[in-house]
Amino acid sequence: MAARRDYFDGCGAAHALDLVGERWALLVVRELVLGPKRFTDLRAGLPHASPNVLSQRLRELEDAGVLRRRRLPPPAASAVYELTEWGQELEPVLQALGRWAARSLPESDSIKVDSFVLSLRTMFDPARAADADVTLQLVLDDQPFRTRLAHGVLDIERGEVSGADVTVRCSPTVLAGVVYQDLSVETMQADGALELAGDPAALQALVDAVHLPERLPA
Repeated sequence: MAARRDYFDGCGAAHALDLVGERWALLVVRELVLGPKRFTDLRAGLPHASPNVLSQRLRELEDAGVLRRRRLPPPAASAVYELTEWGQELEPVLQALGRWAARSLPESDSIKVDSFVLSLRTMFDPARAADADVTLQLVLDDQPFRTRLAHGVLDIERGEVSGADVTVRCSPTVLAGVVYQDLSVETMQADGALELAGDPAALQALVDAVHLPERLPA
């Protein structure tokens, strides 16, 4: 196994890169922000990372104290990876990087579930949601997320919610198109790409509360 490359620099930023600067490391953190995952789940979220490289990054991040590995009790009895409390502190770092890079982000026709959910948390603008008070059930590629938008706060996490104002079922790519590219909900419904049950205004409240930064000049 190749030795980790260090900067040997007393700067805090340099030490941060010693810990999470290797290729795929921060994306592993991204995949775990919303909760624990098995190795196979991480492979699905990072399909371009080879199993050997992914295993190496997991070992390095565990050695650094960023994540830990634990075994679920029966009947699951499988191992999962999860962020430590210190590792969870990297979410604002990922958000800051996401907002910064969004100004030159190239267009893409695909986005993964966790990436999209974290983008909502990153691009959420509390000022645009000061009067909102809605509950949504987002089902993205069959993964449920309970979403609460109330008085300038967005709370979104894995799980189901009862009594939602609206339930939306689609791929993360389709919902990203609605949120960030002004795709029509009605058109997506007509095409069969999106299912909506409940009050469309609740979904619109979420769309209105998310704001991309201004793009850099061409």
